[in-house]
Amino acid sequence: MTLHKGSLRLAGLYLGVLMIISLFFSATLYQTSDRELERGLRRPTATFNAVSGPGFSNVLRQQILSEREEQYKEAHDRLLNNLILTNLLILVGGGALSYYLALRTLKPIEEAHEAQSRFTADASHELRTPITTMRTENEVALMDPKLTLKEAKQQLKSNVEELEKLSALSDGLLRLAQVENNNLRRVPIKAGRVTEMAVNRVLPRAESRSILINTEIQKAGEFMGDEASVVEALVTLIDNAVKYSPEKSEIIVRVTREQRNILFQVIDSGRGISKSELPHIFDRFYRADLSRTKQNISGYGLGLAIAKSIADAHHGDITVTSKVNKGSTFTLILPAKTGN
Repeated sequence: MTLHKGSLRLAGLYLGVLMIISLFFSATLYQTSDRELERGLRRPTATFNAVSGPGFSNVLRQQILSEREEQYKEAHDRLLNNLILTNLLILVGGGALSYYLALRTLKPIEEAHEAQSRFTADASHELRTPITTMRTENEVALMDPKLTLKEAKQQLKSNVEELEKLSALSDGLLRLAQVENNNLRRVPIKAGRVTEMAVNRVLPRAESRSILINTEIQKAGEFMGDEASVVEALVTLIDNAVKYSPEKSEIIVRVTREQRNILFQVIDSGRGISKSELPHIFDRFYRADLSRTKQNISGYGLGLAIAKSIADAHHGDITVTSKVNKGSTFTLILPAKTGN
């Protein structure tokens, strides 16, 4: 409804400007054409009288002059009608075109506004949950007259856990804002180096679940980027693969060069992602349905959103292909450094 009203106002503005220009040129054309008609059909009268001479029939002279006057009026009316019809067509066609352009203009603004509203609502909800939990638990503990020291320590431990969640959430939101503001320092980076750094960070977690990470690094070359951010994005992709893969499975991290791009592929044989979930996995705070897995996976659904923002900030992209119960392939695509 807001988009419709805004589009109508903007379309009215576009149409108003268009009609002012059209009427200005129509008035100019009308005056010019009318002068030419008058010069061609009215002004030759004096010359005609001089040339015709005294022996020329007055009746014939009047008849010719009358025909010229009629021709002038017909041409004048035709000119006026054509200009009016043209402006009506411009009004109708311009109105439709103005509304279309207004929709195209306001759509990205509306989408950004909706995304901001969703983000605010989701962030408020995620922040409110641990705060509400802490307050409820503390109120219950305070109302218990038989609260023991052991129970008080357990309550404090629970509060610390909730505070750690809040800290992780605030750090994630801050990191997301930094990436989206494009506050990145770009230097030449070797694709193989950042891949090894990311794998080494996730390796202890993979080994704890007996998951093998097989790294395949080809001669992919270099790219311009922020090393810490790219490593962070790769860690997110590899860590997610470890989270959702069964124990004693294998994850392949492959780096290849494809024309002007460097491709970082993370291939797992985990539970996969359904078609209904795929369009949303990069949304902030989105967490896929965990009903098909027995793992207790925590998080706020910011990891992939941050990774996608990092890819966008490097003028790249992240794509995903997946089959349920077969596995997923996440591909981070970054432009290669020119000249290598």
